[in-house]
Amino acid sequence: MSDIVLSSAVRDNLLSLKSTAKLQSTTQNRLATGLKVNSALDNPNSYFTAASLNSRAGDLSNLLDNMGQAVQTIRAAEDGINGITKLVESAKAIANQALQNQSEYQRKVFAKQYNNVLEQIEDLARDSDYKGKNLLAGVGNALEVIFNENSSSNLTVEPVDFTDTTLETGLNLQDLEQGAGATSSFAVAAGSAVLDLTGLQASSNLSDMANWADGNIISISDGTTTKTYTVGVTLTTVQDYVNAIDDLGGLKASFDEDTDQISVISGLGTGVTLSISKDATGGGSATDGGVTATAAPTTLTTTAMSSTATLLSSGSFEAGDILYIADGNGFEAASLEIDANTTVDDLMDLINTVKGLDGSFSSGSISLIGEVSFKITSTNSDFNIGALATTDGTVNLTATGSGFKDDTDIERTLQAVNAALDELRSSASSFGASLSTVEIRTDFTEELINTLEVGAGNLTIADMNEEGANMLALQTRQQLSSTALSLANQAQQSVLSLFG
Repeated sequence: MSDIVLSSAVRDNLLSLKSTAKLQSTTQNRLATGLKVNSALDNPNSYFTAASLNSRAGDLSNLLDNMGQAVQTIRAAEDGINGITKLVESAKAIANQALQNQSEYQRKVFAKQYNNVLEQIEDLARDSDYKGKNLLAGVGNALEVIFNENSSSNLTVEPVDFTDTTLETGLNLQDLEQGAGATSSFAVAAGSAVLDLTGLQASSNLSDMANWADGNIISISDGTTTKTYTVGVTLTTVQDYVNAIDDLGGLKASFDEDTDQISVISGLGTGVTLSISKDATGGGSATDGGVTATAAPTTLTTTAMSSTATLLSSGSFEAGDILYIADGNGFEAASLEIDANTTVDDLMDLINTVKGLDGSFSSGSISLIGEVSFKITSTNSDFNIGALATTDGTVNLTATGSGFKDDTDIERTLQAVNAALDELRSSASSFGASLSTVEIRTDFTEELINTLEVGAGNLTIADMNEEGANMLALQTRQQLSSTALSLANQAQQSVLSLFG
C-alpha cells in the first residue's frame, strides 16, 4: 500500500496542533506541580542550584530542631536556678530568725529547718533535667549546640553542680550539726528532828542548861563531813546554836519560843543520816538539852519525798526561793517562786513546760533529758546540796550544741548563704547569656532557611498567573489550529467534487 500523501496545508496544521499539545502538556504540568523546573531537563542550572539550596535548608531545619531542644534544656536549668534561689533565700530567712532568738532549743529547731531546706535544694537541682540533660547536675551534662552544617559554628554550655550543696565549686553550704542531747538528775529528800531546850529562850546561854558548860564540844556530822562547835567560844546563846545549824548546807533550823524546841529540817539527799551530839561531861542526863551523849547521838535521816510533798518540807528550799531554768545560751526558759504550797508536782510541771526538756519523777529522784544544754539554779545556796560542805547546787545538762547555737556560727552561715546567692546569680547570668545566644541563632537560622527556600523557589516555582494565561492562549491556539486543519481538508474535498 502506498503512503498517504498529506497536503502541505494539512501537514502544517497537524504540526501546529502537535506543538500546541506539547506546550499545553508542559503548562498543565507546571500548573499541577507549581514548579516551572521539575527536572534537570527543564533547566539544569536552576534545578541543581535550587536542589543545593533546598538541601542546605533541610540540613539547617534539622539543626533548628536541636536548637529548639537546647533552648528548652537551658530554660529548665534557669527554672531550677530560680527555684533554688528562692530556697536559699528561705534558708537565709531561717538563719536570720535564729540570730534574733536566743533560745538554744529554738535555734536547734531552726538548724533542723535549715538542713531540710538544703535537702530540698539538692532534690530540686536533680529534678531540673530535660530529656536526660541536666545543666545543674555537674560533670557529664555539658550541652553542645551546633549552629551550621559542618559544626564549625557551635556553643558549649558548661554545667554547674547544685545536687550537692556542700561542694566548694557549687553553693558551698554545709549541713549544720544537730547536736546530741544530755541527761542529768537530782534528788528531793526531807527529814526532820527536834532538839528540846526546855526553859531557855533564844537569847539564853547554852551553859544555862544543866550539865552544859563552856568548853563542851557539839558535833554535827553527815557521815562524811563533821562540823564541831565549842560552847562558850563559837556557840554562846541558843540563837548561836540555831544559826550554826542553819548555816550548814542543806539544813534549816528554827527555834520555837513557845515549845522551847529547835526544829531541824534536812535536805542533804536520800538516805543521808545526820547526827548531832555533845561530848559527855558533868555526869548529867544522857538526853539533856535534846542532845545525847557521844555514844548515842540524836540522828536525822532524810528520805525520798513524794510527788505531793511540799518543797518546804526539805532543807533545800525556803519560802521565797526562786528556781531558774536556763539553756546553754543563758536564755531563761522558766522560773518558779516557791511558797508554802509549792509541791514536787509543781516543780515537775515547771520542768516539763520547757521546750526541749523532759523530766520524770520516781522515788525522790528527778530525772532530766535535754535536747540542748540546760541548768537549774536557785537563789537558795542549799538547793541540790548533798553534804554539809557548801557545794555548787546547779543541776547541769551539758549537751552538744547545734550549728546555730552561737551568734558567730549563725553569722558565718549567713555569709555562706550570701555567697551562695552570688553564685546563683552568676550561674543565672551565664545561662541567660547562653540562652540569648541560642535564641538569636535560632531566629537567624529560621530566617536563613526561609531565604534559602525563597531563593530555590525563585528558580523553580512557576508563576501561576503567567501559566494560567499561557494555558488560555494555548487553548485558543489549539482551537484555531483545529479550525485551520478543517478548512484545509475542506479545500481538498472541493477538488474531488470536480470529478463527481
